[in-house]
Amino acid sequence: MKQVGECMRRSGPDLKNAVLRHLAVAGLALLLGTGGVFAQSGTPAPDQSGKPPAANPADPTKDNQRKTDEFGEASQVINGPGGNPECVWLGRRVVRLMWRDDLDTAFRHLDLYDRFGCPGGHVQATFRCLTRFGGQIDDKVPRSLDDRVHACWINPAAQPQAAVAASPATPPTAGNAAPTPAAAPSPAPSASPTPAK
Repeated sequence: MKQVGECMRRSGPDLKNAVLRHLAVAGLALLLGTGGVFAQSGTPAPDQSGKPPAANPADPTKDNQRKTDEFGEASQVINGPGGNPECVWLGRRVVRLMWRDDLDTAFRHLDLYDRFGCPGGHVQATFRCLTRFGGQIDDKVPRSLDDRVHACWINPAAQPQAAVAASPATPPTAGNAAPTPAAAPSPAPSASPTPAK
């Protein structure tokens, strides 16, 4: 019996150390797991870039007013259903999605656009206009694409400034017709007398 007691005395501190080690490992795992949760739920750090915040509390009112003004402008400029607010909103959205290569979403919106009885040709003309202005759209400017889409929606025949400056030098053509060449000067009559018969 004496041997059993000594064995128990020896394993007592070892058993305490083993239990403490398991508790320490479990506590460390719990601490690491909750640290990630607290890091995610904290308040966001202020922007260190020095740029002004993109949205101010007054911006939603200005944004709604801008949208209302754009719909009003479209209804005044465009005759027919292309100027209806639902056609303007859906059509510009379709064009924007096509520009960003999100064709699946664009086609779903186009189906809805067609259900409202909106003119499909206006979407095509607007996208054609937008592709002419492609180099002037800056993704770094917040509303560059939206403003250009709206301008093309209002006037699908708009031309970029660089193309307008160069266009007077070339004569306008219709469709795919080749430009007509300049008339060649007619040959001068010969100065030699014609023989008499």
